[in-house]
Amino acid sequence: MKIAIGCDEAAYNLKVELMKYLDTLGIEYDDFGAKAGDVVLYPDVAEAVASAVAEGKYERAILTCGTGIGMCITANKIPGVRAAVCHDVFSAERARKSNNAQIICFGERVIGVELAKSILKTWLDCDFAGGGSTPKVAKINEIDQKYHRC
Repeated sequence: MKIAIGCDEAAYNLKVELMKYLDTLGIEYDDFGAKAGDVVLYPDVAEAVASAVAEGKYERAILTCGTGIGMCITANKIPGVRAAVCHDVFSAERARKSNNAQIICFGERVIGVELAKSILKTWLDCDFAGGGSTPKVAKINEIDQKYHRC
């Protein structure tokens, strides 16, 4: 699995720590920024990462900002993307198993590094469960297509 990762300046430190953690897990990733000292608009980073996921270049992605919310809202504007803010292990598990979320979003101002690592590990280890969630995710995709017409 190859992961895309991105942040704004409010969550640069968390992104760096999560990249180190991905290294220990042997998971390949591409860093979409921000770089140290950069001041960026989080929607630009979220759009770049979410678009790459939607295009199939990455199976999953991680986005970090101050709360995780802005990145999540922006990522979910990209057709075909399901992003979730997860600040606990249970939500991360359900985001994958029930909602098939390809992008996880964290807020550096909300959670600490060790908790973020634990949540990330759970999310990485989970797959979409299908079953009763399949028609629900299909309905999400249907709604997505309905409102994202070009």
